[in-house]
Amino acid sequence: MELRQLEYFVAVTEEAGFTKAAARLHVAQPGVSAQIRQLERELGQPLLDRSGRTVRLTEVGAAVLPYARAALAAVEGARLAVDELTGLLRGHVTVGIIDWIELLDLPGMIAAFHRDHPDVEITVAQRDTVTLIGALRDGDVDLAFLSLGDTPPEGLRTQVVIEENLYAAVAPDDPLAGRPTITLRSLAARDLVSLPKGAGMRTLLDEACAAAGLRPRVAFEAGGPPVLAQLAAHGLGVAILPASAARFHSGELHVMPIVRPRLHARIALAWRAEGPRSPAAQALTSRFRALLPPP
Repeated sequence: MELRQLEYFVAVTEEAGFTKAAARLHVAQPGVSAQIRQLERELGQPLLDRSGRTVRLTEVGAAVLPYARAALAAVEGARLAVDELTGLLRGHVTVGIIDWIELLDLPGMIAAFHRDHPDVEITVAQRDTVTLIGALRDGDVDLAFLSLGDTPPEGLRTQVVIEENLYAAVAPDDPLAGRPTITLRSLAARDLVSLPKGAGMRTLLDEACAAAGLRPRVAFEAGGPPVLAQLAAHGLGVAILPASAARFHSGELHVMPIVRPRLHARIALAWRAEGPRSPAAQALTSRFRALLPPP
């Protein structure tokens, strides 16, 4: 049994066909078929059902697949460990981000890391906070920037890098435009423009209202503070913004801090507390932690 045979078997399974698997592996299709037939002869059982339009696993194939994947992962882990000891980092790292990280020079930090470690591939995935927390726990994302409330998510370690109060923003002709501040109770009586459910700032708002016995009326949702500000500028409601975004749009909107209670939003770098992480992911996390200033 050879690693190449296991690699071909996994590829055919994931691509549901020999042609796509051969293209993915950059080898000729007959070579893929021959290696898998040899593997089946060594095991004494067919691993793939070739009778339909797509290739499917047999019962034996389904039992073998996890072990094939584990063997390939172990070999890759061994290679990465050797690379780490010899000072050469390779591999792939996925960084999760939410929309609200304008205050961080993330592209600059990634570019600096890439100059030092050109063999590490980095993917940036933009998702909401709830999705990123699940992806971190499942290992689909290696590290992520999350919008958090006061309590860190279970199973994750975090480093807060931005901490800001939340502000309310309205059009200049809005009845609220003369107020220096606004209470959460007064805010809940108005149509709101907010991030969608799952976003950290939205969770913070919903939890504060629930604690006060209030039900916020979210009339419009958008994926980022700039769009929220534009909707508020057109008179569609009161936008909920972090302080930095509120200050940026203060020329076109009337902005006021939310008081009684004040709402504090935090952006944090997060990574798994336990479980295997590649040397490349560990190195990028360490680099970010060293470069990011305290909030």
